[in-house]
Amino acid sequence: MEIDKLAIPNVSNDRPIVIAGPCSAESREQVLKTAEELHRYGVKIFRAGIWKPRTKPGGFEGMGSVALPWLKEVKEKFGMAVATEVATRDHVFEAVKAGIDILWIGARTAANPFAMQEIADSLRGTNIPVLVKNPVNPDLELWCGAIERLVNAGITNVGVIHRGFSTYDKKLYRNLPIWHIPIELRRRYPNITMFCDPSHIGGKRELVAPICQQAMELKFDGLMIESHCNPDEALSDAAQQITPSVLDFTIKMLVVRDNIQTTENISVLRQQIDEVDDQLLALLAKRGRISREIGLYKKEHKMPVLQTGRYHEILEERVRKGEQLDLDREFILAIMKSIHEESVRIQLSL
Repeated sequence: MEIDKLAIPNVSNDRPIVIAGPCSAESREQVLKTAEELHRYGVKIFRAGIWKPRTKPGGFEGMGSVALPWLKEVKEKFGMAVATEVATRDHVFEAVKAGIDILWIGARTAANPFAMQEIADSLRGTNIPVLVKNPVNPDLELWCGAIERLVNAGITNVGVIHRGFSTYDKKLYRNLPIWHIPIELRRRYPNITMFCDPSHIGGKRELVAPICQQAMELKFDGLMIESHCNPDEALSDAAQQITPSVLDFTIKMLVVRDNIQTTENISVLRQQIDEVDDQLLALLAKRGRISREIGLYKKEHKMPVLQTGRYHEILEERVRKGEQLDLDREFILAIMKSIHEESVRIQLSL
């Protein structure tokens, strides 16, 4: 199955293609103010959720179809393409009727083959661009299946959005990026247009910029970023939204390499690896010196070298911190056990 590059009218395919706007359309004033600021900074595609599937009832679930005229006004007033999420057949009909330019399918919907088939069937005969977010769980086949249901229904203007994968454990990221999954998806569909959603991956506005840069290094075509005129007052996902001015700064600071990685570029990266390794060795040496001082204190006060209770407490704490930084548990365990064994050796040798 071959998929061509996404075709969005009046939008260039130069990297990065930026889709930006608030998590939710909260009011006409909020939508137009945010769109005006984004337009001033050159954003061509405005996004806003109007039907918001929430994890639990009671949260803000969007304004619904009453917000569609607001998006239409953004389109008419600023000349921006407009995008929103759809989760049902009725959403599709209403959005298409209102002239929405781009639809995206959320992670929860993409994980449901019945819902995907319903949406695919409701889109038959249209050529509106459709973006499919990865399912909530790290299941590449389920993601591919969602794409294929659309293509089999004759929907050829299809792209994808990588928004990370849900996890029960608390991590540095709201949703783990697990980059090898979108990389494998690109291998299967080499021409597919791939967006990264750093807002949902990071879950915190301070993580948006570094995730954007990582996406560019991995050759993503575009970015879908949540941007709000007053993020702290947002009715949904306030912590991960950024202002239009911060968005503009973030995009301008990106290093975008469209050429194939050269020997010179990889040499620079290898040099950075060498520098980090030197720092690691220096830190290990410093730790060894501190362990020696602790060993002398234990010897002077007739304390045992091995204190099992503290060892297990430290081990669990280090593993927890490592997992928050998206490091593998077994990897951290192996490293910390080796470091501890070296510390014991140093202290026993005194």
